Amino acid sequence: MPAQSHSVFRRNQWALSLAQLFSGIGIATGFAVGGILAERLTGRTELAGFAQTASILGAGLLAVPLAKLAERRSRRLALASAYAIALCGAILIVSAILLGIDIAFFIGMGCFGAATAAGLQGRYAATDAAPDHLKGSAMSVVIWATTIGSVIGPNLSGPGAGIGRALGLDPLAGPVGIASAGVGRALLSGLVLRRLTPATRDSSSTSPRRGGTWQAIRRSPSALMGLLSVVTGHMIMVATMVMTPLHMDHHGLGLELIGITIGGHILGMYGLSPVFGYLTDKYSAGRVILGGHALFALSLVLGLIDALGESSFLRLSVALFVLGLGWSACLIAGSTLLTKQIDPTHRMSVQGLSDAGMNFGAAALAALSGPLLAIGGFAAITLMGFVVLAVAVIASIRAGYGTAHTT
Repeated sequence: MPAQSHSVFRRNQWALSLAQLFSGIGIATGFAVGGILAERLTGRTELAGFAQTASILGAGLLAVPLAKLAERRSRRLALASAYAIALCGAILIVSAILLGIDIAFFIGMGCFGAATAAGLQGRYAATDAAPDHLKGSAMSVVIWATTIGSVIGPNLSGPGAGIGRALGLDPLAGPVGIASAGVGRALLSGLVLRRLTPATRDSSSTSPRRGGTWQAIRRSPSALMGLLSVVTGHMIMVATMVMTPLHMDHHGLGLELIGITIGGHILGMYGLSPVFGYLTDKYSAGRVILGGHALFALSLVLGLIDALGESSFLRLSVALFVLGLGWSACLIAGSTLLTKQIDPTHRMSVQGLSDAGMNFGAAALAALSGPLLAIGGFAAITLMGFVVLAVAVIASIRAGYGTAHTT
């Protein structure tokens, strides 16, 4: 790697890692209390899932514009803009809680989704100056940095509620205040990111475009497989995760236990990401995706058992941890395929399309999860996950698990 590229790569790795750490605190804290806030503000359980739906939709709507902004200007400007929007959203959420305005709460959650969009684009930014044989590892290191903030975040829900009470506010305003502080610090870290100069960009980026974004994906079976693994994996994860706090709340498990469970889930999402990055670079991305699907299946089985019997904090914690591992495997392996198999002229637009797809798909399932929970309980949530997993497995088999096309 040339000295200039190496310098940019290392500096950006640090900047992106710090941004991911602090935004992880904000995102995880917001997700831990979002469903409960929606239920309390609206008084309707079936609307609980719309808190995360609004956030995910916000991330999905911003994914393509942020990718275009990164392509035309810089990753730094795109990421900073996203974190600024998220910070405004967090402030609006606190105002909605204090004033009891549910519409303002959902708008704020939509804006807060910009933090998720920034985090997703950050994993691709980590690969911009990395050589092909290290792209999976480079991506996984930045994803791993989210672990610290994301595990700490949900566990701040209890203390945050105490801060809210001490200030004479709604207890749940405290955790959201912590979320806003995390996103604000991520904004400052993102501003340190260095822009890649033409000398440090892929020399093939000047090649002429052939067709549009979707045509670029269709030309590569492995890229299509990567897109499917990212989108379906995120749908399964979000649909299961967003309703778990409400399921636990209905069974008398308090904010502290909910925070521990979500913290363990996020540890699974990010804690072993360097392992999945290494396996993706060293062996086959297809095999890593296959392992991710197996992990998803195990998590859903544990969730179904919990739903059909007496709810167990330990069982749910294990199920959510394994769910996070499955998401990590599919995200890293699938995203690496999208980065390596798409020509540079279409790369950022394809990355934006994948982020939009995963967020819109997850938003659809999150919107269904509230009514499903109200009608069929947590068992209905896990069964919906099995349906999506079956589609993912069939599609991946047709694309060729572990073949030369997925290495």
